[in-house]
Amino acid sequence: MTFESSKTLGGIGASLMFIGVLPYINYFGIIDIIGAILVLVALHGFARLYKESGIFDNALYSIIAGIVGVVSTVVIGISIVLPNIKDFLIKLFPSWKGDWSTISSLSGVTPNASNIGFGDVLPFITAVILIIVTLWIFAIITTFLLRRSLKLLSAKTNVRLFSTTGLLLLISAVLIIAFGLGLILMWIATLILAIAFFTMKPQETQPPAG
Repeated sequence: MTFESSKTLGGIGASLMFIGVLPYINYFGIIDIIGAILVLVALHGFARLYKESGIFDNALYSIIAGIVGVVSTVVIGISIVLPNIKDFLIKLFPSWKGDWSTISSLSGVTPNASNIGFGDVLPFITAVILIIVTLWIFAIITTFLLRRSLKLLSAKTNVRLFSTTGLLLLISAVLIIAFGLGLILMWIATLILAIAFFTMKPQETQPPAG
């Protein structure tokens, strides 16, 4: 890949990630996924161009960490919710006998909340807490690795916006529990990343020695 092709793919990919959060544009995260793939391809191109494998490797590890995080949360949710959901529904709808083939018959039935105690909802509260904590930890790991990738690219290109993007992504992950603030910072970071790619200059492929 050439400098210009990597630059273009990175800029387009980051732009897609930026607009992917807008309503009526993104469907099931497809736009964001395509954008992330393009950015990864661009980072692979720059890693080869600058002979710095860490640019691509850290980005790849960050994606792997993100996938592991998502899978872990799904496993946690299923392992806690499934063993408890049936008994919970039986208490909530005493007329239901636990036959999953008749679950649709509960539509329109008024639930009997008086049968539900704190112990009945505790497993679901626990699942939510564990899912949030797991996602938070893996979000920090993911953005930490991505920041390492972008810092290396920043050092090779002298484009400080890459380093700024990495820092903003890490901060957004730390603040992700403050849902709105973390996501807003992450959204801004993708815009800065797009600007960083588009403002790269060809002569930066040969940074001055020392």
